[in-house]
Amino acid sequence: MSLNDLPALNAVLNGISAVLLYLGWKAIRAKKKTMHKKLMVSALISSSIFLSSYLVYHYNVGSIPYPFHDWTRPVYFMILIPHVILAGLMLPFIITGVFYAWKGIFTKHKKLMRWVWPVWMYVSVTGVVIYIMLYRINP
Repeated sequence: MSLNDLPALNAVLNGISAVLLYLGWKAIRAKKKTMHKKLMVSALISSSIFLSSYLVYHYNVGSIPYPFHDWTRPVYFMILIPHVILAGLMLPFIITGVFYAWKGIFTKHKKLMRWVWPVWMYVSVTGVVIYIMLYRINP
């Protein structure tokens, strides 16, 4: 695997995280606590691997400019800017939510994750969209 393969890997990891987050949400809604825990730990692992791969890639390659100067450019930035801001802000909240669950403080976990989960989903899904727009679409 080379550096050039990491953006695709990152998109796959983001997609996996989104699916696991959704399934984890469905599991807790169905009161399947053990399944919820397994799915959410898996989402955390997938997102952690993504973050490591993302940092390695951008440390070595730097920023990749959006190559198109057409109608897709403002759409790309409308997706990218909140994605980057929210991705940077959510890590301490995810860690705090995991800490609450680990310590069995489920009322605080539930209250926090009610806000964190949709942001985590947004960041995971838009990560895939950004990859497609930056590396795969050729208008």
